[in-house]
Amino acid sequence: MNRYRRVMGRLAGPLAVLAAGAAALALFWGLSGSRAVMNALVRHISRPVRGAVSAVLNPLPFSGAELLITLAVLAGLWMLAGGIRCAVRRQWLAAGRRLAILAAAGVWIWAGVCLLWGAEYYADSFAETEGIQAEPVSVEQLAATAEWFARQVNATASGVPRDENGAFSMMVEEIFDRSEGLYDGVSQRYPSLTGPQRRPKPAVYSYIMSLTGFTGYIFPFTGESTLNVHCPAVFLPVTVAHEFAHQRGVAPEQEANYVAVAACADSGDPVYEYSGWLFGFQHLSNALWSADPERWAQVYGTLCPQALQDLAVNNEYWASMEGPVQTVAESTYTGFLQSYGQEMGMRSYGACVDLLVARWCPASAR
Repeated sequence: MNRYRRVMGRLAGPLAVLAAGAAALALFWGLSGSRAVMNALVRHISRPVRGAVSAVLNPLPFSGAELLITLAVLAGLWMLAGGIRCAVRRQWLAAGRRLAILAAAGVWIWAGVCLLWGAEYYADSFAETEGIQAEPVSVEQLAATAEWFARQVNATASGVPRDENGAFSMMVEEIFDRSEGLYDGVSQRYPSLTGPQRRPKPAVYSYIMSLTGFTGYIFPFTGESTLNVHCPAVFLPVTVAHEFAHQRGVAPEQEANYVAVAACADSGDPVYEYSGWLFGFQHLSNALWSADPERWAQVYGTLCPQALQDLAVNNEYWASMEGPVQTVAESTYTGFLQSYGQEMGMRSYGACVDLLVARWCPASAR
């Protein structure tokens, strides 16, 4: 009996914390179907907390998110190694306690992610807030919009810095510096995008991000935008805009992509404009290729040599990064999106096409 009490006494604390975390997760999922509750969480907790923490960390030249993630991983590995050591020594109580602490920490981290970010998926979306209706898109509308984007790409391609090979070339620091005021224009069109200015942060682990297929992320606990600075820079401006959309509460990837293109288009900055037009064209072009390969070839052939060079450099880079790590990472992220009702998973990145066509389709094709 004394031994039983001693065991329960050592495990009671971690198990209680674990149970409380599980209860918090159950409560969140139970309330996730209530739009009113999720809207309240987003407006009064999630966004204010992310905004406050990101304001404190904004002056830092590095990503506080990466620092916290690194410390958390190291702490987790230290606890796990200690648990394995205890198990080898047959110190089952100590090993069990470490395992319970790890489980409790994992559950509460996930609960924090749900509260500070997951709620955004169940609250009013950007399109709903702004009253945007994306109708079904015909092949003719898709082709006409892609052609229109190609013209914008060609008009802005010569206005950006290029290297001796003719490819887009700009220092990361300058791209980041030019992000100030990026949302001033688009927030006049869409007032829900009004928000505090935050600086993008370069990722120390950018190469690892490339191996996993990621170009940037927002960390729920700090509200920071951390960017992959190892991949080709041509899409870095629009990726900054994409992560800024997440900072403003645009959670679904398809909406964040549309908002990123719109922000770049309305920015008045030639570098961001070009990156946004090319990014939008890429999505429209991919959709057109699936719908009508012959028409796709006609539209794609209208791109200027500079844009074709930028796309070739970008495609070559990402082809070199393909492998099992990227496959696992994409599958994991797909599962993450689907856990919040984003049923399209990674395919949701292509769904911004409907919104692009809704805004930019030429009147002659409607």
